[in-house]
Amino acid sequence: MLSTVTIKGQVTIPKEVRDLLHIHPNDKVDFIIEGGRAILVPVKTLKELRGAVAAKEGATIALERKAAKRAVAKRLGEESA
Repeated sequence: MLSTVTIKGQVTIPKEVRDLLHIHPNDKVDFIIEGGRAILVPVKTLKELRGAVAAKEGATIALERKAAKRAVAKRLGEESA
């Protein structure tokens, strides 16, 4: 599929590609350069990833925060030793 670069450096992503990659208006995309090629990668936001991973049985935000704080404190304690 061909697309033309405008004078401002803009390119229209063909509809077939947008549909295949689930790219919608205002989505972010990243360009990865590899060996003289540009790879277009849709960037997912945290909001879009919500619900992608099942919560542990009995897990709550408060418990997760406490566990994270303990892990950080432990790591900091090991670094100062």
